Amino acid sequence: MKRITTTLLFLILVSAVFAQSTDYKLDPQEQKRTIDSISSNLIANYIFPDVAEKMSKLIADNFKKNQYKKITDPNQFAERLTEDLRSISKDLHLRVSYAPEQIAEQNNAISDEEKEALQNQWIEQMKRNNFGFKEVKILDGNIGYLDLRGFNPAEHGGETAVAAMNFLSNTDALIIDLQQNGGGSPDMIQLISSYLFDPEPVHLNNFYWRPKDENTQTWTLPHVPGKRMPNTPVYVLTNRQTFSAAEEFSYNLKNLERATLIGETTGGGAHPGGPVNVTDKFMVWIPQGRAINPITNTNWEGAGVEPHIKVSAKDALLTAQLEAFKNLIKTTEDNDLKNYYSWHFEGIKTRINPVDSEELNLDQYVGTYGPRTMMLENGELIYKREGRNKITLIPMGNHWFMLDGLDYFRIEFEIKDEKTIAVIGHYDNGRTDKSLKTQ
Repeated sequence: MKRITTTLLFLILVSAVFAQSTDYKLDPQEQKRTIDSISSNLIANYIFPDVAEKMSKLIADNFKKNQYKKITDPNQFAERLTEDLRSISKDLHLRVSYAPEQIAEQNNAISDEEKEALQNQWIEQMKRNNFGFKEVKILDGNIGYLDLRGFNPAEHGGETAVAAMNFLSNTDALIIDLQQNGGGSPDMIQLISSYLFDPEPVHLNNFYWRPKDENTQTWTLPHVPGKRMPNTPVYVLTNRQTFSAAEEFSYNLKNLERATLIGETTGGGAHPGGPVNVTDKFMVWIPQGRAINPITNTNWEGAGVEPHIKVSAKDALLTAQLEAFKNLIKTTEDNDLKNYYSWHFEGIKTRINPVDSEELNLDQYVGTYGPRTMMLENGELIYKREGRNKITLIPMGNHWFMLDGLDYFRIEFEIKDEKTIAVIGHYDNGRTDKSLKTQ
C-alpha cells in the first residue's frame, strides 16, 4: 500500500531497513541538521499536521536538552529518533534509517540508464522472492493454500499472481496465509481480490493523501485472466507480523464479509507513504496518506485487524482447515461430498487434538494381516505393505488410525473377544477392504 516510485521502493525495501555497519561518528552539528530536515519534511507531508508539529517539537527539544549528545553511532541515532517520533505518533510506518550508500547510489543515478539499472536490481530481487508467492498448493480435501509474503506491484508480479490464482481456482475452499506478509502495493491487492468476486466491480478501499490534498479509490477489476472464485469460501491467516497492505487486504475482505480471518490481531499500520532523503546519510519514511474504508469510514491504524477466530499463529492453519470442512459439510447437499468432507474433517480434528498413543495398548495390533504388516518402532505403530515403504500410523481412537502422509486411506482394527482378528482398510471414496490376521 506504499505509493512510491519503483526506484525508491527498491532503495527502502532492499537496503534501508537494514542498519549499515559503520565506523562513522556523528557530531552535534550533523544531528541538528538531520533533526531540522526531518522536522520540515514531517510538517510538510505527514498525514496529520498537528501530530507532525508535536513530533518536530519533541526531537528539537530533546536536542536542546542534550539528550542525543552521547549518541555518536548513526544507527543508534536513527533508532532513537524513530522511537521518539513514534512515542508521539504511535505510527509504525514512520521510521528513520541510516543509509548513506543507498542515498549516494540514488543521487548518483542521474542518467536514464543508471536509473533503469537500479530498477532492474529491484525487479531481480523480487524475482528471487517469486514476487511474494512463497507457496501455492492443494491441501488434503481439495483446500487451496497460498502463502503470500508480500504484495509486490502487479506490474511485475501480475503474471505470477494470475498463475497462482488459476492454479487454486478448482479448490473447494481457499486459505491465504499472510502471517509473514509485511505489506506492499495496492494494485496487487486489487488483482488478487478481483479473483474472489464476480466481474461487477466491488469498492475495496479509499485513501486520502495529504501532500496533494486528494482522495483515491480502489475497486476490483472487471476482467481478470482465467477463472474467478466468487463462491469459494476464503480464510485469511493473520498475526502481529501481518502489516500495512496485508492488513488492508484482510480488513477489506473482513468488512465485505468475503473472508473469515483466523489467527492473531495484526500489526496496526494504515498510513502509506514513502522514503525521503533528509540528508546525505539519513532517510525517513513518512506516512503521507491514510486508508478510509468505504464501509467503516475508518481504518486499522494502531488497533490492527482483529480476526473472527482468535488462535495462536501455530494453530491458525489447522483451525482454518477445520473451519473450511465444517462449512463445506454444512452447505453441501451431496451425500458423497458430505462424506468426503467429513473424512477430512475428522483427520484435522485428530491433528488438532491428537490421541495419546502412550495410553493405548499398541501391542494388540502388531502382527501380519495378509499382505499388511503392523510393527512397533520407537513406541510408534508402523504400517508396511508388501513392496511399499513403511508408514507411521496416527491413532484416531476406537481402533482407527490415519496414515501419516496418506490422506485418502485409513486403518481400522477389528476386535473380537478382546483379540485383534483383522484389519479393515477404509478409503475416502467409501470403498473398504479387509485382511484377516494370519500371524
